[in-house]
Amino acid sequence: MGIRKFKPVTPGRRQMTVSDFAEITKDHPEKALTERFKSHGGRNFRGKITTRHHGGGHRRLYRNIDFKRTKLDVPGKVSSIEYDPNRSVRIALIAYADGEKRYILAPGALKVGDTVLSSSRAIDPLPGNSMPMGSMPLGTTIHNVELRPGKGGQLVRSAGGAAQLMAKEGKYVTIRLPSTEMRRVLANCMASVGQLGNEQHENVVIGKAGRSRWLGIRPTVRGACMNPVDHNNGGGEGRAKGGKPPRTPWGKMARGLRTRNNKRTDQYVVAPRRRGKQSGFKA
Repeated sequence: MGIRKFKPVTPGRRQMTVSDFAEITKDHPEKALTERFKSHGGRNFRGKITTRHHGGGHRRLYRNIDFKRTKLDVPGKVSSIEYDPNRSVRIALIAYADGEKRYILAPGALKVGDTVLSSSRAIDPLPGNSMPMGSMPLGTTIHNVELRPGKGGQLVRSAGGAAQLMAKEGKYVTIRLPSTEMRRVLANCMASVGQLGNEQHENVVIGKAGRSRWLGIRPTVRGACMNPVDHNNGGGEGRAKGGKPPRTPWGKMARGLRTRNNKRTDQYVVAPRRRGKQSGFKA
């Protein structure tokens, strides 16, 4: 899981870096666990662009990942560590004792030949094992954290991600997320043990515009370069700042404005990631 550099034989190669893919052990996915992945170019069912700067990119197959880890008390062996074009973390192909195969998110410490287990009771907190957070020892590093029992993991699923189990109180546990937010979650929610692999993903340098297009990312134009009819920051003579704070294309403040509006779950946030007078939380 290192970073590979290139000789600067072209301007694009000068700064470009890529993952060395040293941990990958299989080139092609398990066919039975894949399905067609159709690109929509950021458009909804009416054909209207709802997410800008999406479109193009290399053709992909979607890998069905077992986020729920419902294969309880059946040991599984890691058959391979594979690349997944749909996420930043690597995935592991698990062959269970009953013959079934499933993909899971691969912790960095997981290797081919290791055994993983999922259970509704307390088991050894080894990388890749899954159990309710109420059954884990305090201080355990976890990922793929559920917010509602049985819904499947929703938190901490990207490369290098890791949360930590900090406290247990009644039917809730307190976890510290990668953003430093402290949050209460039901103790019977499942989570997987270990820190996710491919930690160097954040250090990869794209290097050239064409590589972003391979990833399905279209160009972004600064609002200050546009006309006033196209953007709030547009217009003026020369390189003008406009005399007003920078805003989004839809008129909202672009810097510092709190956009979180989910009062239903505020009660579960013990300490927000941004601790300020305007945060709306009592730390």
